[in-house]
Amino acid sequence: MFVSLNWLKQYVDLQGLTPEDLAEKITKTGIEVDSVEAFGEYIEHLVVGYVKECNQHPNADKLSVCQVDVGDETLQIVCGAPNVAEGQKVAVAKPGAVLSGDFKIKQAKLRGEESAGMICSLQELGIDPKNVPKEFEDGIFVFPEDTEVGADANSLLNLDDVILELELTPNRSDALSMMGVAYEVAAILDTPLHFPSEEVAITDEKAHDAISVHVEDAELNPYYGAFVIKNIQVGPSPLWMRNHLISAGIRPINNVVDITNYVLLEYGQPLHAFDYDRFGSKQVVTRPAKDGETITTLDDEERTLSSDQLVITNGKEPVAIAGVMGGADSEVQEDTTSIILEAAYFNPQAVRDAAKEHGLRSEASVRFEKGVDPDRVKRAGLRACQLLVEYAGGEVLDGVVEYDELNYQEEQITITTSRMNHVLGTQLKNEDIKDILRKLQFDYSQDGETFIVSAPTRRQDIVIVEDMVEEIARMYGYDNLPYTMPEGASKAGGLTTHQALRRKVRSYLEGSGLSEAITYSLTTEERANMLVSPDIEGEHTRPVHLALPMSEEHSHLRLSMIPELLTSASYNIARKQKDIAFYEIGSVYVTEESVLTSQPQEQERLAGVLTGSWLTHPWQQEKKNVDFFVVKGILEGLFTFLDLSENVRFKQATMKGMHPGQTAEVVLNDQSIGYVGQVHPSLQKQFDLKGTYVYDLNLQAVLDTVTKEENYTPIPRHPSVSRDIALVVDEQVKAGDLQNTILATGQPLVQHVLVFDLYQGEHLPEGKKSLAFTLRYLDPNRTLTDQEVEETHNAILEQVKTTYQAELRG
Repeated sequence: MFVSLNWLKQYVDLQGLTPEDLAEKITKTGIEVDSVEAFGEYIEHLVVGYVKECNQHPNADKLSVCQVDVGDETLQIVCGAPNVAEGQKVAVAKPGAVLSGDFKIKQAKLRGEESAGMICSLQELGIDPKNVPKEFEDGIFVFPEDTEVGADANSLLNLDDVILELELTPNRSDALSMMGVAYEVAAILDTPLHFPSEEVAITDEKAHDAISVHVEDAELNPYYGAFVIKNIQVGPSPLWMRNHLISAGIRPINNVVDITNYVLLEYGQPLHAFDYDRFGSKQVVTRPAKDGETITTLDDEERTLSSDQLVITNGKEPVAIAGVMGGADSEVQEDTTSIILEAAYFNPQAVRDAAKEHGLRSEASVRFEKGVDPDRVKRAGLRACQLLVEYAGGEVLDGVVEYDELNYQEEQITITTSRMNHVLGTQLKNEDIKDILRKLQFDYSQDGETFIVSAPTRRQDIVIVEDMVEEIARMYGYDNLPYTMPEGASKAGGLTTHQALRRKVRSYLEGSGLSEAITYSLTTEERANMLVSPDIEGEHTRPVHLALPMSEEHSHLRLSMIPELLTSASYNIARKQKDIAFYEIGSVYVTEESVLTSQPQEQERLAGVLTGSWLTHPWQQEKKNVDFFVVKGILEGLFTFLDLSENVRFKQATMKGMHPGQTAEVVLNDQSIGYVGQVHPSLQKQFDLKGTYVYDLNLQAVLDTVTKEENYTPIPRHPSVSRDIALVVDEQVKAGDLQNTILATGQPLVQHVLVFDLYQGEHLPEGKKSLAFTLRYLDPNRTLTDQEVEETHNAILEQVKTTYQAELRG
């Protein structure tokens, strides 16, 4: 909200405060002033001049030589503006003036003709071009005919104004109007308010004879008021009004449109003017739109409507989208002589949805969607009628044609002085609270220390006791609240089991050399379906599509974190960071519904991407690149760290987008929880990567399996026995299957089985391979005998021979 101090001074005495002091006081009571900016720079020697003569320059087709009366003298000025003409009153920068951009005005010769000054456009005086009235955007500014010649043009053009930009929170919609800001400032400064009269001169003709109003849905439109004004003369609005609109960032159009915009800013109540003769009927009907119905709005765009949007119609077709934008067919034009002035209350949610659907968030929709003051709806219409009579020559028909089911009831809130002091830690007296309520202009009744406060309808943010406590606190002064220690029972905070385990996982991964990454949960449709883990991917699993995505790059919720981690790796490598080891703990979103009727399942997962060098020792000239076993080893270390190594196994897998020979599915207690492996070379190329390995695990399932008890295995007091065996098996036999069989058969004496060699080639039959294992035998309570070890060893050889036709390699 932009607040003009020159405008604000019309309602409240600012008591000589500097703009900075006022901004600090407003900020300290809860509304942040984001900036304090001068509207323009005061320009010395800038006056109003009268163009007595305007002749063609003898040596230039596009220049004019003007004789300009500036009050105390007549200056000859050469002007290049196409709209300069005799009889105009214009802004003249006399010699010695310095315009915006440090442009100094001097007496000079232009194409052989003397020029003593400059006739200025608004842009040259520092006004933002987007706020300059269209009639003056390509030329000089012309003052109204009654402007005094020789007067200071700075004040007339509002260049001495200061603008406060308020950073409003959503609950303070009352401050979206100059009157609302005036109430706030008057309470802060404890000074009276002076608001304009709303008295309107009316004719004998009845408005009910000219128009009727019918509302089909009172919930969407509880109040609709129609004023009829005839014999209007459309033209420029008064200079002071144009200045106020420009200071608020609104471009002046004409007196009718400007008055509706002025009242919107003054009262916070949007209004709309329809051309009565172009309206199409003598009845106003508000109703929900029909699906597929169209309207051409004021921006000349044809828009398709839906049944959840409210429209204003002439009984047949839409003439406006309620609270958002009017239609082009009924807009006020230069030849308009009669108007229907709309003052209405529309359902905030309906306006918000319609504005969002059509991408038309305007000054009007912003106020409607936050909720306007019911008490000001009709009053704003009366104020606009008053201005239309005064500045457009209009004649207001007697009465307002209205439909009224609006709730005008004020919220009643009961507070007590003791409750206030208990919450705020203060020692307020009844008189202190009464004084604050007086400043706020809140009505109340008192019974001892109990106050029943009526929150005015302009303050729709005050509904419950806590709102009133906050109101008293901010007006009392946050700086005046004492520092007190909290009272009552307290409990030391701590981590939940899940949080503690997740922190352990982070600690392990970072200790292993990985860095945490955080990527977007939103991605493209293609990436949302890429590299989805086998434990998630199913025939009916699909990514969630956003109804209104900001862009195609962020249109779907992810099913895997890997694609975005690959994007991050590619981004870093492109910037010469060749060695990447990222991990991420985050959520994926799983559903089987094509159209969501319930929230998708949110699943916490752990994912990572590694590429480049894993270990580098330049002095020893040693280097090891990331490979499958590095990544698998990290995961094995993690499961050992969580005491889950006996519960987890890896089995060969085939996945779309992954290398067929270097991908394994991770199984926890016979349930798939993810995968690990190398990204397929074709997909690596797509991301501009080489030799990249990834993993994706269901972290929730992992942490749920971790026992809360700490397991401790004492150091054995008795020696162990190691045996090595090399088994010749078919190529299709997996080392992991052999390892599991050996371990299971050798229990309880076999404590550990490690594969340490794979051989294929000479001295072995075709289609065969040799796998070598180290077996460690141990009984923690006694020393094993050779016979016990031999019996168990032979049982293992017999079992692998029966199961896999394995033979000892000679």
